[in-house]
Amino acid sequence: MQVAQATILGPCPEDEQGSTMKHIARKLPFLLILAAAIAGAFFLRDKISFAALAENREALLAYRDSHFILASLGFIAAYALIVAVSLPGATIATLTGGFLFGLFPGVFFNVTAATLGAIAVFLAARAGFGAEAAQRMQASGGPTKRLQTALQKNQWSALLVMRLVPVLPFFLANLIPAFVGIKLLPFAVTTFVGIIPGGLVFTSVGAGLGDIFARGGTPDLGVIFSAPVLLPLLGLAALACLPILFKSAKEKDAQDEPH
Repeated sequence: MQVAQATILGPCPEDEQGSTMKHIARKLPFLLILAAAIAGAFFLRDKISFAALAENREALLAYRDSHFILASLGFIAAYALIVAVSLPGATIATLTGGFLFGLFPGVFFNVTAATLGAIAVFLAARAGFGAEAAQRMQASGGPTKRLQTALQKNQWSALLVMRLVPVLPFFLANLIPAFVGIKLLPFAVTTFVGIIPGGLVFTSVGAGLGDIFARGGTPDLGVIFSAPVLLPLLGLAALACLPILFKSAKEKDAQDEPH
């Protein structure tokens, strides 16, 4: 009798309220990230800068020398937070990692922190809007669904190329996989591996900041686009594309074979 009555009356208002609260709670982390990104763009643009690093370099070096472990963990946490909430200054953070810790372990700290921040954005976006976006793409058909299917079929190679050749802003490169339904493992692994070459370049620039500070100059961040750096990156990206090309050719041959 109670079951029949519940069926007639429909869902309980308390159940609907609980479902609504869960829905909001899933979206809240990503909305907070967006709010922090907007606020950071307005209020922190000049705070995390090369000039700020130059001004505070002696204090940072002194703290590193006296509290190396705390300095290392604090740097990784701060860098991950910058990436996670998309604050301006990720490049400066990479230079700081090289300046404070050298090429190694600086590059390891930089790549680890950037990957952790990227994972935070990815998980927040996937929990908040990613699942719904992936379902809508799947149901929409047309070019959107074909793009989603292509990314899912070639996720390891596609994600690696996206990281090796940073045409997209880092924030968008974290969001797109969440919205097309990519799993966490390939996202995390390709992010870590794919940003190592660029991380090596910028960390090495940061490791040489001592001489640049002494001359009163500024680092040449355009080095990433110079031929000796860009061409090897494009070569690595081409190698990452090979599995996609082989798979496409194999599927085409299978379609062309007489049945």
